[in-house]
Amino acid sequence: MDSWPITLDDVRGAQKMLAGVARVTPMESSRYLAGLIGAPVHLKCENLQRTGSFKLRGAYVRIAGLSPVERAAGVVAASAGNHAQGVALAASLLGVRSTVFMPLAAPLPKVAATRDYGAEVRLHGSTVDEALRAAQQYADATGAVFIHPFDHWDIVTGQATVGLEILEQCPEVRTILVGVGGGGLLAGIAAAVKPLRPDVQVIGVQAANAAAYPPSLAAGRPVSLERFATMADGIMVGRPGDIPFEVVNTLADGVRTVSEEGLSRALLLGLERLKLVVEPAGVSPVAALLEHPESFQGPVVAVLSGGNIDPQLMQRVLRHGLVAAGRYLSIRVRLTDKPGALADLLAVLTRADANVLDVAHVRIDPRLGLTEVEVDLHLETKGPEHCAVVLGDLRDADYVVTQ
Repeated sequence: MDSWPITLDDVRGAQKMLAGVARVTPMESSRYLAGLIGAPVHLKCENLQRTGSFKLRGAYVRIAGLSPVERAAGVVAASAGNHAQGVALAASLLGVRSTVFMPLAAPLPKVAATRDYGAEVRLHGSTVDEALRAAQQYADATGAVFIHPFDHWDIVTGQATVGLEILEQCPEVRTILVGVGGGGLLAGIAAAVKPLRPDVQVIGVQAANAAAYPPSLAAGRPVSLERFATMADGIMVGRPGDIPFEVVNTLADGVRTVSEEGLSRALLLGLERLKLVVEPAGVSPVAALLEHPESFQGPVVAVLSGGNIDPQLMQRVLRHGLVAAGRYLSIRVRLTDKPGALADLLAVLTRADANVLDVAHVRIDPRLGLTEVEVDLHLETKGPEHCAVVLGDLRDADYVVTQ
């Protein structure tokens, strides 16, 4: 770490600077997850941070470090949500004018929150990358200081304060799991933890559909993804930041990936068992515990990095999570198109104790005979075992089922 622009003293200084600005977020234990991996599991609740994520830490340290001339020019950022809100609040607290570019499709609650924190919001482009380019052009044209979401040493220093808090709150920790997009939070935690506790494993977690770090670590340099898409918009980044990558490549203990189904199940678990609202990016460490329970030495601290989730997205993700958990069953059943056929089918489902949520007839299909019809059914079930019972009862009743 001696060759890097930040030291432990810098991180401790950032921690003092953030006193009264960023909350020391709570550490909650989870008996369910502990039972799953056979060791204590604690949750570092940055979803309860001001603005709903850890981003305030880095944004405040970055803006606080600007010169009076730079502050007078204002700051500009681009984000779909968490970084936008962190920059807006940090700038407001420091008396600095802020402009934030957000994609046209950014969730309305996040846009409104960013404005409420004091930023001028400009909607531009269909992606964060397009908003990012617009923000950089604005900085070039106006002299405003561009506040990058992760690729700056001050940002990494601010995020590193999460690592110091983890060691203070859970000194017995052996593994820390951190969601990863550009890498600022993972780099910060690794930079704070490893010099003090080299025995602690610091592991990143990425969505498998947007995982730029594994190929980058294999190549030894940041590699850009050609295509990437995930429900975890907070970590949907196509290329690691140069600065975070340098730290992660040197200090972190690898990056694991999780599926979209795992993210959905983890979000559902957060609501049902942990009683915490966490966005898909923030719950990625929990998804790693669900998908790879044997892989981590405890005690484990899973960093819940954010809780800003659009209600419409939550509805879709919860539905996806219920399907992944075997709580919904979507099937297509072929019937003879005659009076009473649907009633007979529904009677079988009633005896199987399956709750019918939706029914739709499909009559136009070249595979169907003249007197045949197919019925799409969406059922609410009690879990995978119940799904198997329902399907078995339908087949026992001689129905042709396509799952």
